[in-house]
Amino acid sequence: MILRWVKWGVMGTVGIGLLGGMLFGKDLISYARSSAKGVRTAVKDSVPTEFELRRARDLLEEIIPEMQANIRVIAQEEVEVAALKGEIAKQREALNDEQSKIRVLRVALEQPRAQYAFAGRNYSHDEVKHDLAARFARFKESEIVVASKVKVLESRARSLDAAREQLAKTGSQKRLLESQIEALTGRYRLVRAASAGSKLQMDDSKLAQTEKLIAQIQKRLDVAERVLAAESKFVQSIPVEDTVVEADLVAQVDEYFDSRNQTPKSDRDTSAVTMVQPQGSAL
Repeated sequence: MILRWVKWGVMGTVGIGLLGGMLFGKDLISYARSSAKGVRTAVKDSVPTEFELRRARDLLEEIIPEMQANIRVIAQEEVEVAALKGEIAKQREALNDEQSKIRVLRVALEQPRAQYAFAGRNYSHDEVKHDLAARFARFKESEIVVASKVKVLESRARSLDAAREQLAKTGSQKRLLESQIEALTGRYRLVRAASAGSKLQMDDSKLAQTEKLIAQIQKRLDVAERVLAAESKFVQSIPVEDTVVEADLVAQVDEYFDSRNQTPKSDRDTSAVTMVQPQGSAL
């Protein structure tokens, strides 16, 4: 069963590869790389910023044990360097003392004698000579040893200084990264606050749209009221007066025309005489 699945998987992979080769040709590898890069970028972009900040803090916390281990190594090296310095100082002191004794023996051999007295004891010329030769050989060997130890001390001191400098640099970088992480955290909080503020602005815009709609409705109602007011001027009102009386109408007509044709009395008499005279002459 497993072999069958493996077989189908291999065949599927080969088939996809052949299909891609037929479609893209030589550019298949480039397309595959670009696709993989796009997928990685999309995955990275999908990671929340808060998670990335937490991961950065975790990485800094992982540096702390390494720094503590380096501090322990530096402390041990400081102790060993101090011990080596003390050892070299003692050996140099011993060399100075031995150099003084060698000079005493040398001065004594400049004066040929059968015996030499040192510290209450007598030594022959040959004994003094052999002792001087042995002391001088050991002195030169001790100087070589001290010189090599001095070189070791200088090398370890340089390494110790470099370790201290590296530790100080690591500490300063850690503090710098901590401050940068805090700054990024502050910026992230500001972005979140701005994002929350933008959501509130969206709500305000909805309220503004509602207010605008209400204002438009009010304008439409005002226009409708004005239209109704204008139309009401041309609507005939309900008659509430009495019907017209014929006698009153006749009286009003007579009064109207009488007032227009009314003339002085002398004028009316003259006109009357004039109108009567032709009739008399005719008779």
